[in-house]
Amino acid sequence: MSELFPMIAQSAISRRRGKVLIGPVDLTLEGHGITIVIGPNGAGKTSLLRMLHGIARLNEGSIVWACDQEEARQRQAFVFQSPVMLRRSVRDNLAYPLRLIGETRAEAGKLAEGMAEKVGLTYALSRPATVLSGGERQKLALGRALIRSPDVLFLDEPCASLDGPAMRDVETILKNAANDGTRLIMSTHDMGQARRLATEVLFLLGGKIHEQGDAAQFFEQPKTAMANAFLNGDIVE
Repeated sequence: MSELFPMIAQSAISRRRGKVLIGPVDLTLEGHGITIVIGPNGAGKTSLLRMLHGIARLNEGSIVWACDQEEARQRQAFVFQSPVMLRRSVRDNLAYPLRLIGETRAEAGKLAEGMAEKVGLTYALSRPATVLSGGERQKLALGRALIRSPDVLFLDEPCASLDGPAMRDVETILKNAANDGTRLIMSTHDMGQARRLATEVLFLLGGKIHEQGDAAQFFEQPKTAMANAFLNGDIVE
């Protein structure tokens, strides 16, 4: 279990921007498994992930990790739905996080090649990242996030615009990362993907956690009528 955890969102964290985007929320996450965050559009999934990662300001409450806050920031990463590519080669994109922490160009390049193999981009190492397909870009974003072996990785609907084969490749990368000890906290609108990946589910509704629990139990027999309606494809709000 990672020394970052448990992670506790306490004192009813919330975020407003004219209106309440999410909250109040109190939440404890342990240091193992894959937490999948689901809910209808506007439920607050992206806001919650950004708050937990520390890139969205809290209006109330606090996020407490089991270690120093600065150390916690250094040991986590975030992958966005539409990743930003540096105008450099795939190799240099992968090496960039290592260069930021003072790794030599030679060693960073060597580690980048190893990560490219893990995410299935060895053939594209010399290509400009900006010419990659959507699936290739997302694999590159994952490799760039994982190259420093983060203890926790946040992902905001990383497969939202991908086709079936690309989604399968991304899911394989995520499962391998989880098996290697990286804690995953990820939002998705795809219930098939949620069923395939989740060990724990957070169901958000109206900016609040409506239900939290073991994934197998949640998908088999949710505790609330609203969660059951959502899984049945009904409109909930």
